[in-house]
Amino acid sequence: MNWDRVEGQWKQRRGKVAHHWGKLMNDELAAISGKYEELVGRLQENFGIAKDEAREQVGEFKKNIDKLKKSNAHLIKLTKSTKLKKRASSRHSVKRKASPRKK
Repeated sequence: MNWDRVEGQWKQRRGKVAHHWGKLMNDELAAISGKYEELVGRLQENFGIAKDEAREQVGEFKKNIDKLKKSNAHLIKLTKSTKLKKRASSRHSVKRKASPRKK
């Protein structure tokens, strides 16, 4: 099958391709069990890259995960801070409404 046919049918087939390769990757990730050298080896094998390139990709992946963790922690702090501010402002508005007004 030439590439023009593949390209023409890509939209119809990509769901099946993603499902097939996604399952394979999940199985492989389960087998790797977080082992660095195993991951590097699987990347070399599956993508036909050199060991140094695989290690570089794993390093970049780790950096991105670390950045996401920091960003997530920052978002959690902001969310908590915002919730506390909302609670404080709602307490003030409730107190104002509850107190009787003098004429």
